[in-house]
Amino acid sequence: MQLWQERVLLVLILFTAVSLRLTGIDWDAYQHYHPDERYITWVATTIEFPTNWRTALNPEKSAFNPFYWPPDAASEGIVVLQDEHRDFAYGHLPLYLGVAATRLVERIGPALVGFFPAEWLLTRDLLNGVGAIEFRHITAVSRALTALFDTATVFLVYLLGKRLYSAPVGLLAAAFLAVNVMHIQLAHFFISDPFLTFFVVAALLCMVSSVRCQVPGGQVADDESRITHHASYRLPITDYRLPLYLSLAAIAVGLAIGSKFTAVLLLLPLALTIYVTGGERWVRWLVTAVFISGITFFITNPFAVLDLTCEVVTPATAVGPLTIPALDWRSCYLQDIVTQGAMVRGRSDVTFARQYTDTWPYLYFVEMQLRWGMGLLLGLAACAGLVWEIWRVGKWVISNWVIKRPQLPNYPITQLPNLLLLSWIIPFFLLTGAFQVKFMRYLQPITPFLMIYAAALLLSIRWRWARWGAVTAVLLTTFLYALSFVNLYSQPHPWLAGSAWVYENVLPGALILSEQWDDALPSTMLVDGAPRFRSEYRSEELTWLTGADEADNAAKLERNLARLAAGDYLTIMSNRVYGVAPRLNERYPLSGQYHQLLFDGSLGYEPVYVTTRMPTLLGIRLYADRFGWPGLTPPDEVETLLAAQPTLNLGRADESFTVYDQPLLIIFQNTGHLSVEEMRALFEP
Repeated sequence: MQLWQERVLLVLILFTAVSLRLTGIDWDAYQHYHPDERYITWVATTIEFPTNWRTALNPEKSAFNPFYWPPDAASEGIVVLQDEHRDFAYGHLPLYLGVAATRLVERIGPALVGFFPAEWLLTRDLLNGVGAIEFRHITAVSRALTALFDTATVFLVYLLGKRLYSAPVGLLAAAFLAVNVMHIQLAHFFISDPFLTFFVVAALLCMVSSVRCQVPGGQVADDESRITHHASYRLPITDYRLPLYLSLAAIAVGLAIGSKFTAVLLLLPLALTIYVTGGERWVRWLVTAVFISGITFFITNPFAVLDLTCEVVTPATAVGPLTIPALDWRSCYLQDIVTQGAMVRGRSDVTFARQYTDTWPYLYFVEMQLRWGMGLLLGLAACAGLVWEIWRVGKWVISNWVIKRPQLPNYPITQLPNLLLLSWIIPFFLLTGAFQVKFMRYLQPITPFLMIYAAALLLSIRWRWARWGAVTAVLLTTFLYALSFVNLYSQPHPWLAGSAWVYENVLPGALILSEQWDDALPSTMLVDGAPRFRSEYRSEELTWLTGADEADNAAKLERNLARLAAGDYLTIMSNRVYGVAPRLNERYPLSGQYHQLLFDGSLGYEPVYVTTRMPTLLGIRLYADRFGWPGLTPPDEVETLLAAQPTLNLGRADESFTVYDQPLLIIFQNTGHLSVEEMRALFEP
């Protein structure tokens, strides 16, 4: 492949990646339907660059501290708390980057608005040509920033694939990542995972470069490539670029940890890199690299170190004959890490995490990637590529480091770069895959490397016709899947469509019920150019999911039935509740019966509005089944909606994949007006 061809293909891949990621960043009309994004943006409205350096580092006075609502915090159009502690269980670096990007746009936007058509998304939302409030503008700019970071990850994957294998592998891996649906979806949200993934790939790219610069010419041709070693079986320092690469790797590790604490596992490949490249000074270099990572983390997350106003008590622990006393760490950062760690491991019974009860460790993650995250063919290629690479590297390690080591005069280095990657991928997957909580996004920091291994495996097929047939099949089907997914953003968000229906058909003052842990309708919005407000309607929440076990009792049932008897309308915004309670009969012996009674009309509520949006291509829709797993029969109106045009049922989907940008909305009207006693009689004791 000639260089100009390589560059043209790379430009096309990057253009495809950024187009897919920027299309539909206004997917919810900036109504903040993603709860994590909503909270991060809410906090972002109070983050300001310090102007008073006397209070800049004071945790309770600084406007730069994510763990505390500043005493004078305020932002137009929203309620902002003041002078109290706040939980912020996210990396600080993405928060600061989003705020910095917004402040930059606020400065240059007024000068640029006049150069572009007013109806462009760039003019209207990013440059804020419509004069939106800060809460909305930060969301628009930060989503665009997330999309650009994820596109940059595609470029880094190209570089890494090229350095590990060849230019064709780098280009194909970048193409796979460009059309990876999970990456495309997450790039539409202002959350920490895409930023984490970018810095993880950057760190490992620098580590791989530090090893490869030890090879004359920087290329490793085959498994016989060797370089003279020290007695300790570590590479000699032969290139002036080595300290630069190691320093950049350490900085990237600090930035990754500053995006999400999970990246602390990058210290494993960093230590291995320094061990095999540092010669006799590897211990000194390792200490220096850890120090650089720590300083980088402190600069980008200062209040993770400075805010010691919380309580994190480690209970006394007996270790053999010794007893480690209880300790109060007082760190707000550690408090959030401990809380999140307990949540993802299932040690704290968090309501929204009960959806993962009875899901298989590791296999559930793989299933969701095959069904939805990557698609079937790319997912199979990625899994096969990882197994293939583990086998190749494992065989190399056993052959050269275990069996032959005493007899070898030379140090084989061919698989060292891939060993570095696996020293990140395998521990990360073993740790994350065992979590009780299994959000699909948790795997994003390793998917770029799976794209490389998928590309390398496919391009290693010996027969040319089979090789290009496999590449074409995987790339084409994944590209079509990506197109179908992005097409859903051209359809109105179901909650916005439902809000418009409510304003048009429901009289103000009506009591509209919603389910706790779900959103509520209607959203405040413009209808025919006039503002309409949620406050026009009364609202109450049903608490089917909140109380479990002994709390799922007659008193809870009585409270909810009283609200149902008084309600005029009921909104089922997603499967957050009905996807869980009916499956867990032991935990929800009463509440688990509710949704089927509702769906079949026994409770006197009739579906009056049903809508959703799905990935669509050439008139064929891809449907995520919400009812099969909990064993429910949906209302007839849902079946009618699905039968309206060709629909392919791909089975169950992780709630986090559908709930934000493609929920299924059902609005019920209380037409039967049953009493509490009449409804109670329908529930089995």
